[in-house]
Amino acid sequence: MKELESCKLCPHKCGVNRLEGKIGRCRCDGNIKIALASVHNYEEPCISGNNGSGTVFFSNCNLRCIYCQNYEISQCGKGKVVSIQELADVFIRQQEKNVNNINLVTPTMYVPQIIEAIKIAKNKGLNIPIVCNTNGYENVETLKKLEGYIDVYLPDLKYYSDILSKKYSGVDNYFKIAVEAIKEMKRQVRKSCV
Repeated sequence: MKELESCKLCPHKCGVNRLEGKIGRCRCDGNIKIALASVHNYEEPCISGNNGSGTVFFSNCNLRCIYCQNYEISQCGKGKVVSIQELADVFIRQQEKNVNNINLVTPTMYVPQIIEAIKIAKNKGLNIPIVCNTNGYENVETLKKLEGYIDVYLPDLKYYSDILSKKYSGVDNYFKIAVEAIKEMKRQVRKSCV
């Protein structure tokens, strides 16, 4: 988890030592925090299919969207701390519910831990696709670490206007950063693109 010693996982690159309990702009420390793991039958139809998507909602967020429907999770940090092993077990339990995929919702702040949890879960038989469901405000370097672990990227491109991204989500250069991130996502999964 060396990346958490001077965190630059998201475009804010705030550099705090999350392993010492310091809080980054995303409101995360060195622990994994999840708010909910459930079967979501109403995600995009191609993700949910007939059996639903095995969503895992991660607590906190690197954006501060004033309109967020999950405000308690993204802004207030609602959720519980889990270990890497416990997160791997969550993935396995989701698969046991016969879902179509594991859907990681707002996972950016936890990428190093998620990668380790995926490795553990795959050794325990995880074999369904993994979806990265993101706000689009991603660091290309962090996305590159996910290559080979993510089967489907589901970015939510929120803004074209930097004026609006600053006003409603508290970030500059959203569009430029998100476009570069989406290009990287496409590069990783281009073989499966139609």
